[in-house]
This record gives sequence, C-alpha cells and structure tokens, in this order.
Amino acid sequence: MSRHDNHSVLARLQTPFVFLALASFVMTLLFATWLALLNNFAIEQAAFTGIEIGILQSLREVPGLLAFTAVFVLLVLAEQTFALISLAILSVGVAITGLFPSVYGLYATTVLMSIGFHYYETINQSLSLQWFSKEQAPQKLGQLLSIKSASALLAYGLVWLSFSVFSVSYQSMYLVVGIVGLLMVGLLTLLMPTFNHGAPQRKKLVLRKRYSLYYILTFFSGARRQIFVVFAGFLMVEKFGYSVMQISALYMLNHVLNFFIAPKIGAWIGRVGERKALTVEYIGLVFVFVGYALVESPDIAAALYVIDHLFFAMAIALKTYFQKIADPKDIAASAGVSFSINHIAAVIIPATFGIIWLIDHSWVFYAGAALAVISLILSQKVSPPKNSNF
Repeated sequence: MSRHDNHSVLARLQTPFVFLALASFVMTLLFATWLALLNNFAIEQAAFTGIEIGILQSLREVPGLLAFTAVFVLLVLAEQTFALISLAILSVGVAITGLFPSVYGLYATTVLMSIGFHYYETINQSLSLQWFSKEQAPQKLGQLLSIKSASALLAYGLVWLSFSVFSVSYQSMYLVVGIVGLLMVGLLTLLMPTFNHGAPQRKKLVLRKRYSLYYILTFFSGARRQIFVVFAGFLMVEKFGYSVMQISALYMLNHVLNFFIAPKIGAWIGRVGERKALTVEYIGLVFVFVGYALVESPDIAAALYVIDHLFFAMAIALKTYFQKIADPKDIAASAGVSFSINHIAAVIIPATFGIIWLIDHSWVFYAGAALAVISLILSQKVSPPKNSNF
C-alpha cells in the first residue's frame, strides 16, 4: 500500500465517531478488567472484609457525585483534550492498582481510577450529543454501547485466559492493561485531529427549570442502576447460590446480547421517539422488579437479570430527549450536572435499601417497581418542544 493510500485510510478514520468508539473501547477494557479482578484482589492481597469493600464502593462513587466540577476544568481545557487526559488518569489508576495491595493503597488507587472514569464518561456524553445530529444520535449511541460490550467481553476473556492458563499475577495484569490503555491514549492524541463540531459551550454550571423533567428521570435512572448493580446480583448469590463462574457467565451473556441488540435498540428509538421508548422501558422494569421480588426459580431469576441488563440500552432515549430540548450551548455543563444527579442515588440507595434488605429483600424490588411506575408517569410528559427559543 502506497503512502497516499495509507493517508487516505487514516483520513477516513479521523472522524468524531471513530474517536469516541476507540476511546470508549479503551475505557471499557480498563474498567472491566479492574472490576473483574477487584473482589479477589481485595480479599486475597489487601485483606478486605465487608466493611472495607463497602467503604471502597462508596469512595468509588464520590467522583461521580462531583462530576459537575467538569465544567470548571473546561475553563482551561478543551473537551476532547479533557477526555484524553481523563482516559490517561484512568489508565494510570488501573496500572498501579496491583502495586499497592493494602486497604489504604486500594482506596487511593480506586479514587484515582474513578476520577478518570467519571470525568471521561461525563465528557463522552457531552461530546456524543454535540457531535452527532439529532437524527443520528440514537443509532450512533447504540453502536457505541455495542463497542463497549465487545470491549468488556475481551476484558473478561483476557482475565480468564491469563489466570486459568498462564497464572498471571494481579500486579502484572493490572500493569499491562494500564500500560496498553496509556499507549492507546497516546495514539488517539497523535492520530486524531481536534474536532470542532457543535455550538460553543457555556463554561459555568447550568440548572434550568425547563430541564427539570430530565433531571428527575435521571435521578430515578441512577436509583434503578443501583438496584441492579448492588441488589439484583446479590439476590442471585444469596438466594439462589450462584457461583463466581455462573455470575461471570451471566455477565458475558449480557454483553454478547448487548453487542447485537444495542444498535437495533438505538435505531428503534430513532424511529418511535423517546416517549414511546421510555414507556416500554419503564413498563418492562415494573415487571422485572416485581419478578425479582417473587421469583423462586434460579433460571427465571437469571432470565430477569439478562432482561434487566438489556433495558440499560434504553437509556439512550433519555440522552437523546435532552439533546432535543437543550440549548446546544448547555450540553457540556449539563452533562456534568446530570451525571452528579444520577450519582446522588449511588450514595443514598445502597445504604438505605441495604437496611430494607435485612428486613425483607422483596421490599427492595417492590420499591424499585414503585420508582419505575413514577418514572412511567413522568415519562408521559416527555415531548420535545416544537419551537425552541433560547
């Protein structure tokens, strides 16, 4: 291939979508590897008990709660640059995790990793809504979810292969994946141009009354995410005795299905509109949560778990709804605010619902169903304005 042909191929790859696709692939590879090893590493090498792992998970969510501070960083950095720096911080945090096998060492590396992760996710949402047109956004966001699932599957496969076949140490696995992440960030920095799509962004906090429905639905979305992440998986282990291998198999099945289905869900949302998509999501979640509360069969519980995870792809509708109602200049500032609102639930739900769980675990899921009903009622107000005057 001639130099001209190489240049032509590179030019075709230098697009906003390819940038976000590669960046999302790197982020997911790093985070999925970190998460897959976390519990075993914490117990075997950092001597964690339930108390320490609970504190660590709370610390991990604090940077998400503070995501609104991203707007202040944007006073001195362009969003694309900030995204790359965030990925580099995430890479370093993962790379050095294995080098500090102690309680406070793991706390420190987790916070560092989480700062990079949450800032990247905030900027990723902002750039996606700026760079993709309103017509393109649902399908493009679905494709990005598919790429994240492929990356997560690769991470799980690498972890399984490294530990079952090659007996790699935790230190080596974390270090190698972190270094690979840094190298890929370097390549993105060198090979990708600066994209200047979208309106100039406001560099201050933005809270607007007309976004209040979006804010409320975002909060409930965060609560639903915590019920799935914290309590649905816990139900599988505590009530039905699922092993680590069985839970891992469920994770992999979730990502395989997401890889194929998420782009189709995105395209479907683009056709039917956000209100219908959110209606389907919330009605489905009512049945899923009531199912969790009543289920007595481990196989049906596993089916509910997979269906529950598929509904996460429907969150595209909430993002594209905001894209349609927002002043284009508000997107960057609002991304940080909405990410912080989403993470309020991450601080509140695990502790409060954990107490409810001790009384009767089914109440946790009935509460989740109630949140889904409220979201369903509110979602009927979702209707992008015919005329937007900013």
